[in-house]
Amino acid sequence: MNAPEGSEPLNAYRTVPRTGVIYVMGEAARRGFHYGHADWCNLGQGAPETGPLPGSSARLEHVAVDPSRHEYAPVGGTWELREAVANLYNARYRRGMPTQYSAENVAIAAGGRLALVRVAAALDQVNLGHLLPDYTAYAELLETFERFVPIPLVLSAKDGFHMTPAQLRTNIVGMGLGAILLSNPCNPTGRVLRGGELRAWIDIARDTSCQLIFDEFYAHYLYDEMATADGPSNSACRYVEDVESDPVVVIDGLTKNWRYPGWRLSWTIGPKALIERVTSAGSYLDGGAPHPIQAAAIPLLAPEVADTEARAIQAAFGKKRALLIERANAMGLRFDNLPQGAFYGFVSLEDLPEKLRNGMDFFAEALERQVIVVPGEFFDVDPGKRRRHIPSRLRSYVRVSFGPELAAVEEGLRRLDAMIRDA
Repeated sequence: MNAPEGSEPLNAYRTVPRTGVIYVMGEAARRGFHYGHADWCNLGQGAPETGPLPGSSARLEHVAVDPSRHEYAPVGGTWELREAVANLYNARYRRGMPTQYSAENVAIAAGGRLALVRVAAALDQVNLGHLLPDYTAYAELLETFERFVPIPLVLSAKDGFHMTPAQLRTNIVGMGLGAILLSNPCNPTGRVLRGGELRAWIDIARDTSCQLIFDEFYAHYLYDEMATADGPSNSACRYVEDVESDPVVVIDGLTKNWRYPGWRLSWTIGPKALIERVTSAGSYLDGGAPHPIQAAAIPLLAPEVADTEARAIQAAFGKKRALLIERANAMGLRFDNLPQGAFYGFVSLEDLPEKLRNGMDFFAEALERQVIVVPGEFFDVDPGKRRRHIPSRLRSYVRVSFGPELAAVEEGLRRLDAMIRDA
């Protein structure tokens, strides 16, 4: 039936924006980019190379499916996979500690974003702090659920995008924060909370009853002394005193740390009461992760396999990190914080020719050279666009990824160097 003349059709849907990286890849696609295109250098890539690395465990090439796995898996994940996750974290971080994680402290989801959505759905009415800069997709996540109020916690470039424990306590008390969400290592800056400083954050959270939600998807990507000081990986779980009462939630998965992004498999670790709420949220949000993938993932969680993968990552990506730092410095890209973790350089453009000092302009010029980077302002997470009247302080930054293979990183940096020289 046609609408009456002069009336407008009812639109029941809101506009859903594309996240920063999705926008970037869409603009590249309009110019001919597609994954696997030999002429493009994707330094905007938010995923690691997925092939064999020197010293890594053999990559999985086949997944055998037991007919019983055609059934739905439990919403919270199969018991066997949940146990494997708990055992890995106990072996890595909780040897000799009085409380240990069990399968009941773990929930499985179909990817990191979905795990974060489940946690957000389980939150009560709180002021939720989020760091700036941080992962672009947090913006839409934080504005979708209206029970909590997102509060930005601004990190300063002059401090290397770092928040001290004293500043953390001041923010929690002064802003009445009931929870804080952050990526550690940080996407995009590569800043890592670890050791005594990470312990201090958890002590403060315990004292103030502030829930810390750690996105640890880059926990294997540690460089220099960080890769050996506490073993081959980093996690807040190392400094949890009581797994049932400490306000700490950790989210990780196969995407980055095991280099299987296409599997879309993640886990959430925390107190049993929270895991029950997260699982309940999953029962109406998504229904659970694919059963065959969960079964195939279990061998990857064996401590010796996970640690072998972490060390191989650190050796291979450490070389690409060194290349990025050397070449970026030579072409006038400035680091306010050298990447200690993850696989990104968050570089300032302020010392470049004027036409390239804005991240969006730099991005557009790089596309003409068939190179993809991500403008820094996309990491100025702004749920609900409440700060849209204020020019982004990150507009003079871009994120450059060293996630792809070494040859692609080398060629992309060569093209950016030529672009800057021609400006």
